[in-house]
Amino acid sequence: IILGKKDITYMPEHKRASFIGRIFQDPMKGTAPNLTVGENLIIAYMRSTNKNIMAVPSKKEKNYLREHLSTLNLGLEDRMNTKIGLLSGGQRQAVTLVMATLVKPRLLLLDEHTAALDPSSAKSVTELTKKIVSENNITSLMITHNISSSLEMGTRTIMMDSGKILMDISGEERQRVTVQTLLSKFS
Repeated sequence: IILGKKDITYMPEHKRASFIGRIFQDPMKGTAPNLTVGENLIIAYMRSTNKNIMAVPSKKEKNYLREHLSTLNLGLEDRMNTKIGLLSGGQRQAVTLVMATLVKPRLLLLDEHTAALDPSSAKSVTELTKKIVSENNITSLMITHNISSSLEMGTRTIMMDSGKILMDISGEERQRVTVQTLLSKFS
């Protein structure tokens, strides 16, 4: 596995984790439901900056986390003391997205991160993902069964079936392709 120009294939997992963000399909994963929004963000921040998660964050760090959360425009910065388990699936996934990108990862893994959400929340989280990935120039790998979403995000689409690559499109070809075009090739 090459990331940037570095072979990370045999790098210990804990070292790779410092520059890889990830979001799971299940909004219940990736967060601690009995901790507050703020506590979850602090743990994610401390982990991604290789600081001791038991250390008390500075006021500056807490303000940074609040400001980062406010960029979502969901009012979650006012819920820093709310247990994260009380948030909706969409709100929780949005917080997870912030947690995964607090310290700009070199790679963001999105494992069907909107599949378990209602259509409105899925659309909102998809838009937030596009915004954060684009603004921070983050390389992302998104796994999805939603062909429309796969064409809305990113610059390259790879379609696979049973571990085999069926199609790999990018550039002008990808810009021209539609959901119907892709469906017609595989139906």
